[in-house]
Amino acid sequence: MVLLATMESTDPYAKELQIACLTVQRATLLTKKLLEAVDKGSFDKNDATPVTIADFAAQALIIAAIHRAFPDDEFVGEESSDALRSDPALLDRTWELVSSTRLSDEESDALLYAPSSKEEMLDLIDLGAQGNCSPQSRAWVLDPVDGTATFIQGQQYAVCLSLVENGRQKVGVLGCPNMNLETGRLREDIVDRDGYGHQVFAVAGQGAFIRQMGTGALLPSRKIEPKTQITDPKDIDFVDCVSATSSNRDMHARLASHLGAPWPASTDLWAAQLRYIAIAVGGCNVMIKIPRKSSYRSKIWDHSGGMLIAEELGCTVSDLAGNPVDCSLGRTLAGCYGMIVAPSSIHSRLVEAVKQIM
Repeated sequence: MVLLATMESTDPYAKELQIACLTVQRATLLTKKLLEAVDKGSFDKNDATPVTIADFAAQALIIAAIHRAFPDDEFVGEESSDALRSDPALLDRTWELVSSTRLSDEESDALLYAPSSKEEMLDLIDLGAQGNCSPQSRAWVLDPVDGTATFIQGQQYAVCLSLVENGRQKVGVLGCPNMNLETGRLREDIVDRDGYGHQVFAVAGQGAFIRQMGTGALLPSRKIEPKTQITDPKDIDFVDCVSATSSNRDMHARLASHLGAPWPASTDLWAAQLRYIAIAVGGCNVMIKIPRKSSYRSKIWDHSGGMLIAEELGCTVSDLAGNPVDCSLGRTLAGCYGMIVAPSSIHSRLVEAVKQIM
């Protein structure tokens, strides 16, 4: 039996959630449109990660809608408009995507503002590039395409948006346009080729939900069951990334061996936010990140929102020392070295194991 769930208009953050879910769905339609193109307009950024015009276009559409609905809020986005301002052809292609993407339901689309000119689009993108989270801010954190490298290959990726108030996550919405859970697992190469994937979202204190995405009005959602509270390391089901260059996978394997937990990880995903989704709906229950370098700190847009979803399902999210993650320290999780995400019942055991192996 499927439990359908709706958020009442009187619930805390009801308006924020509605606009966030609609704008993420509109942005995923834009990315799906680009997936049909042979040339996705990709190039490498200075940090050697790929970016496409979908990243710029999705960021513009998301910020446009949220900024119109909540004009006093700040934005923390991954992209800046510099590349578009210096490349007229890239700018034209991005503008074509932005100006042509609409929801098919007129009433829903009317709730979402869109930029009316190329210059306005560029300025909206830069609102994200200039923003920061602080202890006193109300900021929307977004990763327009998390997993651009796998997006380019037609595999899994996510459109991510979250609301952080005074350093605390309040709303998280992750659109996963290629999510296919027919096997019970989230896999890079098993994608939704006929539909529009799924959206997973949460509001602090209200649980986590999932819905199918479409082209118009939001479809009904169902509440996700909380994670089973395990105590035996043999019941750990890791999600990891074989290709990640920032993680020390040898230490991950050593941790699993020390605990007597199954290894290698059952699920391998490139996009950081999709590993939270794998915990929420893909059968996994633990994520560990032991960085290769002591100086490494994660970008906030790679985790905000996903962390909230995991927490709402009964997981504890911390750094390697077991300390809570502080989302008020700018554009990175500056105070967070590494990451442990696990059901609360076994989280402290993972923290202790990390201390012992390190």
